[in-house]
Amino acid sequence: MTAVMILATIQAVVGAFDLLFHHETTERLTWKASARQELWLHAARNGLYAVVFLVLAWFEPRGIWAAAFVAVLLAEIIITLTDFVVEDRTRQLPESERVLHTILAVSYGAFLALLTPHLIVWFNQTSALIVVERGVWSAVMTIFALGVALWCVRDAVRARAVSSPAGPASPLVNRHLDAPQRVLVTGGTGFIGKRLCQALVEAGHDVTVLTRDPRKARDLPTPIRIATACGEFGDDTVFDAVINLAGASVAGGRWTERRKAVLRASRIDTTRDIVALIGRLTTRPEVLVSASAIGFYGTDSDQAITENDRAMPGFSHDMCAEREAEARKASRYGVRVVELRLSLVLGAQGGPLGAMLPAFEFGAGARIGHGRQWMSWVHLDDAIRAMAFLIARKDLRGPFNVTAPQPVTNTVFSDRLAATLKRPCLLAIPAPIIRILLGEMGQELLLASKRVLPQRLIDAGFVFEHATIDAAMTDILHPGNPAEMKPAERQVLPKAA
Repeated sequence: MTAVMILATIQAVVGAFDLLFHHETTERLTWKASARQELWLHAARNGLYAVVFLVLAWFEPRGIWAAAFVAVLLAEIIITLTDFVVEDRTRQLPESERVLHTILAVSYGAFLALLTPHLIVWFNQTSALIVVERGVWSAVMTIFALGVALWCVRDAVRARAVSSPAGPASPLVNRHLDAPQRVLVTGGTGFIGKRLCQALVEAGHDVTVLTRDPRKARDLPTPIRIATACGEFGDDTVFDAVINLAGASVAGGRWTERRKAVLRASRIDTTRDIVALIGRLTTRPEVLVSASAIGFYGTDSDQAITENDRAMPGFSHDMCAEREAEARKASRYGVRVVELRLSLVLGAQGGPLGAMLPAFEFGAGARIGHGRQWMSWVHLDDAIRAMAFLIARKDLRGPFNVTAPQPVTNTVFSDRLAATLKRPCLLAIPAPIIRILLGEMGQELLLASKRVLPQRLIDAGFVFEHATIDAAMTDILHPGNPAEMKPAERQVLPKAA
C-alpha cells in the first residue's frame, strides 16, 4: 500500500496547489457567478475525495463495501470529465492550470492502477468494513480528508452564494447614455473592461473590442465584435466614442527595467495607435475617454489632492503623463479628450480587492506598513457610471479623478474588509519587507500615501452610489444583502487636511 499512499499524497498536494493558486487566487472562481456549476462539481468531487482519503487512512473495505468504494472512485472520474466540459465552455483556462490537470489525471490513473489489485482481493472477501491502523499514513490521510471536506463545504457555500441572479448591468450606463452609441473599447477583456462591455451590450449599444488576445474575449457578452489590430478598421468605420482601457497590470510583477518597458508599451503604444486610427477615419468619434491613473500625482503625502494639484516625479507619474499626452493629440482632429485618472477599482472578481480577498477570507489579512497611508478607491460600478457620464457630457474634457469622495487609510480599509467578511485583521506586513520584495512597485503602489479627491466630477454633478468604504464593501461582498443606501443626492467633498 505504500506506493498507493505516495500517489494519493501527490494527488492531494497537486490538487491543493491547483485549488489555492488557480481556483482561489488567480481565477477567483468562488466569486464568479459564471463558475457556479463548476463550484458545485468541485464540492461534489471534494466530498468524494474526503471519503477516499478517510478509507485509505483507517479502513479496509471488503465485499460490498469494496464495491461501494469502487463506485466512489468511478464517480470521481465522471465528475472530473464533466468538470472538463464545463470549464471549457465557461472560461479560458490558463496554461498552468491545464498542465496541473494533466498531472492530476495521470496521477489518478496510476493511483487506480496500483489500487486495483487490493480492490480485487477485498471484493472477494466477506463483506465487512475492517478498521486498520497504517501508522503515519493514517495521520497524513486523515489530514487530507479533513482538508477536502472543508473545501467541499466552502465550494458548496460559494456556489450557493453566486447562484443568486445578478442584477442587470445596463442601468450603469442607461442613466447617461439614452441614445444608442457605437463604441470602440480597448482593454475590453480586462477586469474593468468586461464590466463596461457587459453594461454597454445589455443597454443595446454597438460594441467593438480591440484586444491582442481574442481567446480572452470568450467571456464577453454577445453580440460584440472583436478586432486584434487597428489596421482591421477601414477609413469608413464609424465610432461615436472610443474608450481606451488597455494596459498591462502595474501590480503584475516587480518593476524591473524590462517590466517597465512592457507597462509603458501596453499603454503608450496602444494610445498612439488609437489616435492614429482616429486621424484616418473619415467620420471621427465625438470623444476619446482614455484611462490614466492617480499614479499621475506620484505623491507620498497626506494632503488632499485634486486635478489642480502638481505632480511629484516618479515612474508612475512619467508613464501616466506620457499616456495622457498621447491621448490629447486626438484633440487636433476635433475629438473631445477625457483622461480618467483611476484610483484602486474595487470588485470581487479582480483588481486589487480580488487579489486581497483570499488572504482576508482565510483570516490572514494584514495592513501594510504602519497603515496610516491614504488609499483612494472607487467601486467598479461607479467607475463605469463615471465613464458613461463623461461620454454623455459634451462640455467636459481633460483630466478627471475617478475615485470615491471618501478615501481611507490602509488600516481603515483593511479593518473594513475584514469586518465585512467577519474575519480578524491582526497582522501587519512591515514596510521594509515590502521594499525588499517589491522594490519601487511596493513603494509607489502600497506604501505611498495618496489622498486623491474627485473634485471635477463632483463639481460637474456626478453622484457616487457607493461613496463610503462600508457601502462599497457590503455591496461587493454581500450583494444579496445590500447596505441601506440613502437616496442619491449631490455630494460634497471632505475638507482638505
